[in-house]
Amino acid sequence: MAVESSPPQVTPDGRVELSDTGPIKDSRFFNPELAPVPVEQRTWTTYNFFALWMGMAHNIPSYTLAASLIAIGMDWVQAFLTITLGNLIVLVPMLLNSHAGTKYGIPFPVFARAFYGIRGANLVALLRAFIACAWFGIQTWVGGKALHVIIGRLTGDGWTKASSIGGQPWTLWLCFFGFWVVQMLVIWRGMDAIRRFENWTAPLVSVGFLILLGYVLVKAGGFGPILDAPSKLGWGPDFWKLFFPALMGMIAFWSTLSLNMPDFTRFGGSQKKQAIGQILGLPTTMSFIAIVAILTTSGAQALYGEAIWDPADLASRFDNTFLVVIALISLVLATISANLAANVVSPSYDFSNAFPRKITFAVGGLITGVIGIVIQPWRLISDPSIYIFAWLGFYGGLLASVAGVFVAGYWVIKKTHLELTDLYLDGRGAYWFNGGWNWRAVLATLVGSVLAVGGAHGGPFPVDGLIPFLKPLYDYNWVVGFAAGFLVFLALKDNTAKETTR
Repeated sequence: MAVESSPPQVTPDGRVELSDTGPIKDSRFFNPELAPVPVEQRTWTTYNFFALWMGMAHNIPSYTLAASLIAIGMDWVQAFLTITLGNLIVLVPMLLNSHAGTKYGIPFPVFARAFYGIRGANLVALLRAFIACAWFGIQTWVGGKALHVIIGRLTGDGWTKASSIGGQPWTLWLCFFGFWVVQMLVIWRGMDAIRRFENWTAPLVSVGFLILLGYVLVKAGGFGPILDAPSKLGWGPDFWKLFFPALMGMIAFWSTLSLNMPDFTRFGGSQKKQAIGQILGLPTTMSFIAIVAILTTSGAQALYGEAIWDPADLASRFDNTFLVVIALISLVLATISANLAANVVSPSYDFSNAFPRKITFAVGGLITGVIGIVIQPWRLISDPSIYIFAWLGFYGGLLASVAGVFVAGYWVIKKTHLELTDLYLDGRGAYWFNGGWNWRAVLATLVGSVLAVGGAHGGPFPVDGLIPFLKPLYDYNWVVGFAAGFLVFLALKDNTAKETTR
C-alpha cells in the first residue's frame, strides 16, 4: 500500500515536490543526492539545457562518429542523412524519459525503481554506469591524444617520438593520465561546478572544429573537391547494407542519455524549458558537428588520399603550428565538457544508488574514472568498423530494451503518475514488488536484449552471429530492442498495474 505520510505538493505547472523528507531519511535507499530536488532549486533554463547539449555534442568522439561514416565509404550526403535521422529518432525517447525528471525532481536510478523495483533498479543503473565508464575512458583517451599533439608541436619530436610503453609513447600515457586528473578535480566539486563549466565552454567548443575545416578547405581548394567526391557505396545494395546498422550506431551514440536525462532535467525550471532546450540543442548541435566532421574528413581524403577520422591525427599533419595548437586546445576543452556531463554525472548517481549510505556523488565519479582506465578505451576506438558496428551497436541494443520498458511503464501504464515517497521506501510501498524486484521488467529487458544483440556479428563477434538465427535482427538492434522491451512490458501491464498502484 502506498504511504500517505508527507504528501507531495503539486505546483501549478504540474511539478511535484516532497515537502518533508523526514519519513524516508532513515531508509537505506535514500541519500541527499538521490532525494527529489526541491522546486526552488530547479532553476535550469532553456539556455542551460541548450548549453548542456552543445557541450556534450561538440567533442572529439562526436566528430569521429561522423568521420567514421566517410571512412567506411559513404559520401557527405549519405553520412549527414544517417546522423541527422539517428539524432531525430533518439530525441523521442529522450524527451519522453526527461519528463519524469522535471516533474518529480528525481535522477535516473530512482526513476528506474518505479519499474524494476527498489533493488532491481540497480540492474539497469549499473548497466548504464559501466557503459558510461567506457565512454569516459574513450573521451579521456582522445582528449589525451589531442593534448599530446599540442605539446609535441611546442616541444618537438622528442616528445611525440618518446620511447614506447604498451605500444604507445610514454608521453601519451602521461597526457592521458593528466587529462584524467583534471576531470576528477572538476567532478569532485559537484553538479553545480559542471553546470558552470558547461555554460562558459558551450560558445567556445566549436572553434577548434571550424579551424580544422577552414584549414582543409583552403588546402583542398574550396568545397568543390569535397562535395564532388563520389560515394564508394553508391545508392544501391552496398549502401543500404551499411545504412541500417550505421543508423543504429548513430542512435546508440546518445541512447545512454535517452535513459539518464532525468539526471539533468530534475533541475529544470519547467517542462517547457527542458523540452525546448533539448529540441534546440541535440539535433542542431549534432548536425553542425556532423557536417563539419564530414566535410573535414572528405577534404582530408582529397588532400592525403585517406579518410583520417581522428582529428588529433589530422591536425598533426598540418603545417601551421599556431592553428594546430588553438584548434586542439578548443577540442580538449570540448572533450572535458562532454565527458563530465555525459559520462560522469550518470554513473556517479548510479553507483550512489547501489550503495546510498556509502557512495556519494563525488566518490561515484572517482569510481567511474578508475573503471574508465581499466576498460582499456584505446582498444574500443582503434577501428571505425568496431567503433560503430560492435561497440555502439551492441550496447545500443541493450539499452534500447530498457528505454522501451521506461516509455511503456511511465506513459502507458502509469500515465506519468508516480508515488514519490514510495520510491525510497525499504521493504514496503508500491515499488517493493517481490523482495525489491519486478521480474516483469527484468523479463522484458532480457527478451529485448537477446533479440537485439543475440545475433551480434563482425569485429569481436562470430561471423555467423552469437545466435545465428538472430543475426538478421542485429542490423536493426536499437529498434528491435526498444520495440521488444516496450511490447513485452505492456503485455504484462494488467498484473503490473494492479501490483504497483494498490
